[in-house]
Amino acid sequence: MVKKFSKDDYKDWKAFISNPGDLNKIEFKMVCQFHSKYYKHPLHYPCPCNKHTIQRYINDLSSIFKNGY
Repeated sequence: MVKKFSKDDYKDWKAFISNPGDLNKIEFKMVCQFHSKYYKHPLHYPCPCNKHTIQRYINDLSSIFKNGY
């Protein structure tokens, strides 16, 4: 796991968390891509109906966001 976002990813994540609500398709892809990148696993798009996994991805990434860039 990487402990900090890149500067560009940090900006994207900041914009994402500043706009709460339902995930759109672009945000869903970003969450999955970031999780794959920062948690070093193959890219996987879970079923959007699996809200538990997606929320876990968001929580994991928000933990990295707290560390800055």
